[in-house]
Amino acid sequence: MAENLEIKMLTIKQVPIGNAWTWILKGFNLFKANPAMWIILLVIYLAIMIPVSMLPVIGSVLSTLLAPVFAAGMMWGCQALIKGQDLEINHLFEGFKHNTSQLITLGGIYMVSLLFVAVIVVMALDKETIELLLAGKDLSAEQADGMLMPMLIALMLMMPVLMAYWFAPVLAGLHNLRAVDAMKLSFSACLKNMLPFLLYGLVFMLLLIIAIIPFGLGLIIVVPVMMTSLYSSYADVFSIESTVPTSPDL
Repeated sequence: MAENLEIKMLTIKQVPIGNAWTWILKGFNLFKANPAMWIILLVIYLAIMIPVSMLPVIGSVLSTLLAPVFAAGMMWGCQALIKGQDLEINHLFEGFKHNTSQLITLGGIYMVSLLFVAVIVVMALDKETIELLLAGKDLSAEQADGMLMPMLIALMLMMPVLMAYWFAPVLAGLHNLRAVDAMKLSFSACLKNMLPFLLYGLVFMLLLIIAIIPFGLGLIIVVPVMMTSLYSSYADVFSIESTVPTSPDL
């Protein structure tokens, strides 16, 4: 019953396409509120997830299951800054204290969805092409052209998966929703705001390209801003307060 009440309290708002840029600006303001700590959180996250992902057999599974748990923790960090509180290392691990089972379930559903998409793509390829790809060999021009349709199919299947996943960690983490309910609500929110999300994605693709140019150093800013702007998009679409308090002049 409590979960149903939480869902009813969350109203999805349709926002103008230009709000995509506002999400990024507000996300940058969240990052700017404590840039050093955001970079520290990113380093700690990578220091945990990279070794985990490299574990034989189970590495990719574990990293996918844990990703929403850490993502939710970063959302708690954003919420703390909005409330005028300090951003702390502990925020990264808040997902291990609240609704952890549903956050891990969310990662599991996402992983199975990706596996389903991969299977569909593989089924659309011929045996020879698959063997060449597995062997790391070059494809002929005809085989490369033959991959266009499977790639389009993968893109069409991935869109609803990403839409269902986008807001799910913050909804499951901050609002205690079940994984399935969080993904349904996330999908509805993204569907209602398709244009701003497309613009947001294009802008971040450009920012990532620019960030990689100086030896990848720009990623220490762009990656945290991706997380903080995720919170900004959630706050905008679900009408949640997202203004970072300004320190009074001394």
